[in-house]
Amino acid sequence: MDITSEIIKSCIRDDRKAINHLYEYGFKILMPVCFRYNKNEEDARSSFNLGFLKILKGLPKLDENANFNAWARRIMVNCLIDEYRKNKRYTDKIVKSDSETTLDYFSTGTENEAESNMGVDDIMQLVQELPKTTSIVFNLYVIEGYSHKEIAEQLEMSEGTSKWHLSTARKLLREKLDKQQEQRMVI
Repeated sequence: MDITSEIIKSCIRDDRKAINHLYEYGFKILMPVCFRYNKNEEDARSSFNLGFLKILKGLPKLDENANFNAWARRIMVNCLIDEYRKNKRYTDKIVKSDSETTLDYFSTGTENEAESNMGVDDIMQLVQELPKTTSIVFNLYVIEGYSHKEIAEQLEMSEGTSKWHLSTARKLLREKLDKQQEQRMVI
């Protein structure tokens, strides 16, 4: 089921049935995005509701030929980033790496057999266990396709710090995967 231009026009006219339909549709496609950036269901739902309000307010500006799903996803990701920035002062301070050499060493790719042994849900669960900022950088870079420059601008950090968080995420995920692999071999 797709969102038609008629549903969008009805939402702009404040038709409650159309808004409810849009909400249910958006919930199905955007809640997985919210879960990637939040560690629990309440926070994910709260983030979704904030993003949905922005989507509703932006509907009059939406081009009739635009891809609704891509447009709504972009708004939701930007809302999640804004929420992160707003709450940043309450999170732990970011630890910066001592040298660019260390960053280069840790930001090199790693060979990953996780997908063949684990499902996407298992991997995303491991990502949720990462520290908040590290998890967000990992999601933005690996899943959303942002560059380090874009992440740095969005999260108000240096590119080096973004690279450090990505390398830390990879390192922590590798450790978690290795630990799970060891546990499977024991069994």
